Amino acid sequence: MTYTTNEMMTVAAARRLKNGSVCFVGIGLPSKAANLARLTSSPDVVLIYESGPIGAKPSVLPLSIGDGELAETADTVVPTGEIFRYWLQGGRIDVGFLGAAQVDRFGNINTTVVGDYHAPKVRLPGAGGAPEIAGSAKSVLIILKQSSRSFVDKLDFITSVGHGEGGDSRKRLGLPGAGPVGIITDLCIMEPEEGTHEFVVTALHPGVTREQVVAATGWPIRFADSVATTAEPTDVELTALRDLEARTAAAHGQAPGEA
Repeated sequence: MTYTTNEMMTVAAARRLKNGSVCFVGIGLPSKAANLARLTSSPDVVLIYESGPIGAKPSVLPLSIGDGELAETADTVVPTGEIFRYWLQGGRIDVGFLGAAQVDRFGNINTTVVGDYHAPKVRLPGAGGAPEIAGSAKSVLIILKQSSRSFVDKLDFITSVGHGEGGDSRKRLGLPGAGPVGIITDLCIMEPEEGTHEFVVTALHPGVTREQVVAATGWPIRFADSVATTAEPTDVELTALRDLEARTAAAHGQAPGEA
C-alpha cells in the first residue's frame, strides 16, 4: 500500500508507545498516534486524558478533552485534579504524548504565541496541561510536522520545558523524569544526544534525504553517527489508521482526510 508522509509520521509515533504503558495523551496528532498504537501494536496501553478519563478506548478521535466519547469508553472517570495530582505528579504516568507549534533543539515546546507575547503574530491554543505533563511524566514523546517555522533556533515563548538549556538543566530545575525522549516528524525521528540532550536525527523516513531535514530545521541540525531508515508502514497499520480517520470524519461531519 502507498502512504503519505503524514501517515508515516503517525505510524512511527504509534510504534514508540510500549504495550501496557500508561500514557497521558494530548489532543490532535498525539491522540491519533496513541489510539493507532492501541489498535495495533499496543492493545493494552492505558490512555489518560486530562479531563479525567482513564483507559479511554474511543472508536473515533475526540474533538477535545471534553468529548463524551472519551468518558463513555473509559474504564473510569475521575476529577481533573486527581489526574494531575495523583496520576501525573504522583509518578504514575509512563509517557506524555504531546504536540507543539514550535520546538527547539532541546525539546522545549511553544503552544502559546508566535511573535512577541504582548503583540503576537498568532495566538496559539495555549498551555492546557502540557507544562505539567512535560515536567512530571516519566518520559515525553513529541509529534509534529517539520518545517523551519516549527523547528526554531529560539522559541518565541517557552510553554513547556523539555531539556531546558541542555545538559543537566532538567535536574537543576528539579524536574522529575527523563523529559522528551523522541521527536517524531513527517521526515524523521530525533532523539536527545547523551550528555548534551540536544536532539539529533537518529532515523530518516523512507525516501527522505538529509538535505530535506536540514532545510526544514531552523537550527544547524546534527545527525547521529549511525542513522537508521524507518520501517515502512505495514498494511495492518495503514488499514487501522485509515479506518480510524474514516470513522472520525463520518462522526464529526468532516471531509475525508480532515480527521
